[in-house]
Amino acid sequence: MSNPAEAMPFAKLMGVDVREATPQKVVATLLARDELCTAGGILHGGAIMALADSVGALGAFMTLPTGAIGTTTIESKTNFLGAAKAGSTVTAEATPVHIGKRTSVWQTRIAGENGKPVALVLQTQLALFPQPQS
Repeated sequence: MSNPAEAMPFAKLMGVDVREATPQKVVATLLARDELCTAGGILHGGAIMALADSVGALGAFMTLPTGAIGTTTIESKTNFLGAAKAGSTVTAEATPVHIGKRTSVWQTRIAGENGKPVALVLQTQLALFPQPQS
């Protein structure tokens, strides 16, 4: 499968590698490169949040209702549970909690190489529809 993150400029810049993408689950990995880390050599919280946002948005895009043209994040909450050291790889797995006509809610679990949790993210995506022509 080609990497769907290639179509998402920021995810591509970060190095998000989508491993699986279905309407039921999106799995991606991210290498904790030095450029994505804090001065202490730990993956930055913003990088963790951006990874979760990318996989949740991809899932939401794949489950858009008929007539929708895109999606946007309208809410996101992150619980930071552990650290990922520079040079390690984290894995994000997003699954839908709710798929509706206007919104979808996605839960993303991010784990380190050892399987220990790094973050748990819950985000809401809004389906975007074309504006009516007047």
